[in-house]
Amino acid sequence: MSENKSKSEDGKLYSSVNSELDLDRPNLEDYLSSESLPEPHGKLRLRDLIDISPALTEAAGAIVDDSFTRCFKSNPPEPWNWNIYLLPLWCFGVVVRYLIIFPIRVLVLTIGWIIFLSLYMPVHFLLKGQDSLRKNLERSLVELICSFFVASWTGVIKYHGPRPSMRPKQVFVANHTSMIDFIILEQMTAFAVIMQKHPGWVGLLQSTILESLGCIWFNRTEANDRVVVSRKLREHAHGADNNPLLIFPEGTCVNNEYTVMFKKGAFELDVTVCPVAIKYNKIFVDAFWNSRKQSFTTHLLQLMTSWAVVCDVWYLEPQTKKPDETPIEFAERVRRMISHRAGLKMVPWDGYLKYSRPSPRLTQSKQQSFADSILRRCQ
Repeated sequence: MSENKSKSEDGKLYSSVNSELDLDRPNLEDYLSSESLPEPHGKLRLRDLIDISPALTEAAGAIVDDSFTRCFKSNPPEPWNWNIYLLPLWCFGVVVRYLIIFPIRVLVLTIGWIIFLSLYMPVHFLLKGQDSLRKNLERSLVELICSFFVASWTGVIKYHGPRPSMRPKQVFVANHTSMIDFIILEQMTAFAVIMQKHPGWVGLLQSTILESLGCIWFNRTEANDRVVVSRKLREHAHGADNNPLLIFPEGTCVNNEYTVMFKKGAFELDVTVCPVAIKYNKIFVDAFWNSRKQSFTTHLLQLMTSWAVVCDVWYLEPQTKKPDETPIEFAERVRRMISHRAGLKMVPWDGYLKYSRPSPRLTQSKQQSFADSILRRCQ
């Protein structure tokens, strides 16, 4: 009896609510505009919330699905060691990596620098009159020190495709994950690279050792550097005796899961473009360098205290610009080849947005539009 009575009361309650709200009305806007709706917060009504819902939806969508920010985030692997069986083994691995393997790697890298500097300094300063011999020896020595760097990470690098040859009127383009991309490619072929000018010991290496390879440096904050770099690019690419030119057309490090837009500079030089695809395996360490959160020294220490750096490098078929193709279309075609080979997702973003904030005018216009919609309904 009590159960039937409860069901009856529930039915009456539902009927009263249904009749009050009149949910069967064909036009919900009539109800929302009626004066019978209670106003718990002054004159703000339910339809006001519906009016501002597009702005809220847009904001939530930008937070939840920000495909640009995801290109520059390091995604750590799921923890696997927090149980009674694997934790002791993981602790033992930490001791081995930091107290045994890391000192050995530091020793290997130190020996490599001693050998390199003891040979490079005499070659660079004593063979200035013999340019051809000096350049060949410097190339070999740079390849040697890069091999020592890769050995200090216990690098397991698999190269696929023919080794690049030194030919005029060709440039090599690759996706960019870290500065170690250059080191991994350099140990096979002494490329001349276009790179952002860095401070500290990296900048010292740029201005001394790497300068001998014909590398081109630029400062991202200097607008005049673009004109100078473009001119140097063209001169180097068309030079007969220059080292092969390596360009990272994304212009910034991406987390090896996406590729952002390629800059068109390398694709309007009227030369053969040789695509190179680089894919890191995150089984031991994530090789992505987030330069906004860590220095390159910290990044190297992270690599040297891991078990190994595992990487695949593919030298793809050289490409030339088609007669009816623009440099931007050519760049997208090459980006598609690299992304497909390395299994990366393409996103339509300019990587330089990583270093800039949205325009204040755009932010203020959004704020003003949102404020106007609120004030219009609260008047």
